[in-house]
Amino acid sequence: MDTNADSVFSGFTPETFKFLLGLEFNNSKPWFEENKPDYLKYVVEPFKQLVKDLSGYMLAIDPGFETRPEISKTISRIYRDVRFSKDKTPYKSSVWITFRRVGRDWTFDPCFFFEITPHLYRYGMGFYTASKPTMDRLRELIDDHDPQFIKADKVYRKQDVFIMEGDRYKKLYNAEKPEDILEWYQRKNIYFMCTRKPEDKLFTKQIADDLKRDFELVLPLYKFLWKIKMEGETKA
Repeated sequence: MDTNADSVFSGFTPETFKFLLGLEFNNSKPWFEENKPDYLKYVVEPFKQLVKDLSGYMLAIDPGFETRPEISKTISRIYRDVRFSKDKTPYKSSVWITFRRVGRDWTFDPCFFFEITPHLYRYGMGFYTASKPTMDRLRELIDDHDPQFIKADKVYRKQDVFIMEGDRYKKLYNAEKPEDILEWYQRKNIYFMCTRKPEDKLFTKQIADDLKRDFELVLPLYKFLWKIKMEGETKA
């Protein structure tokens, strides 16, 4: 997919991980305020550059995506909302970007994401929280041997970058389903994730190229998840 976008991203730096690791072990306001210049220089700035690099490609996938390189638009907030979290530390020690449609409650929409933590990085596509009508619609397609699901399953099996993840129901919906189908059928939520240890490519623009290449693998699955979401909402 050629987007003709000029590349501005040149990679993260070891200081990116140094800051996140330091925050993990010194999660306090005094430490963060003292090291905030490093946060802005080594975390926020390269993430902004990465969003700019990816924006043309992502808009070619979905013209409705939010692509502004800003915190709370595509880039996650570092401040934790402790009112709704069991973790009461004031800051998050991981940072991520998401590409999601503008003006919607994105928690129930499929989106693309990339995240860095002090110890790994990961990226993929799927739901933050899939709605029950969405997953019920998925099970209907499986029960009906629908060609849409069969095609989606083939797309997933053909690639070897992403692993299907998401919470499962403990009680089997249908014990007669084969194991590979239960991998879809038992899900409460669903997303496709690639998780890796930090490596040299993170410090070059190659990671942006990898994201474009690998997101292409799950583009048909993105369209499939949107379809079952919309069909599930219609039936609900």
